[in-house]
Amino acid sequence: MNEIIDKYNTNSKNLGKAEQLSLDLNLEHSKYANLNDQLAAASLRLRQMRGEELEGLSVEELQQLEKNLEAGLHRVLQTKDQQFLEQINDLQRKSSQLAEENMQLRNQVSQITPTAKQAVADTENVVAEDGQSSESVMTALHSGSSQDNDDGSDVSLKLG
Repeated sequence: MNEIIDKYNTNSKNLGKAEQLSLDLNLEHSKYANLNDQLAAASLRLRQMRGEELEGLSVEELQQLEKNLEAGLHRVLQTKDQQFLEQINDLQRKSSQLAEENMQLRNQVSQITPTAKQAVADTENVVAEDGQSSESVMTALHSGSSQDNDDGSDVSLKLG
């Protein structure tokens, strides 16, 4: 007798669980159907915004779609303009930073002592392979007459 009562209790619990599972399954199925309908409607609106599947729309619906597209275009243009302004401001800021850095470098160059300037000048007067300095080679090239330059010879300067 106890076994029969236990079986009855077990089966009645399982029936309750099965009913609960079927209710949960029905609820999930209705949620799925609802989401599927929402997806289909959103897909249709997207295609209509692209200019597809417009045949079934009334004039009022087409005008509303046009207003929505114009509002969206206006927002896109505003965002684009804002980004352009931000880029311009960034570039102007970088330009002013570079100009300031350039002035600092010019000030540093102007503050070089005369001995440092002489050291730089000495390094610029490099001696060429044939023993002439670059200044004497340039002087010789520039001091020649125009007739010397017209002879068609190929003159080259090779610095070591």
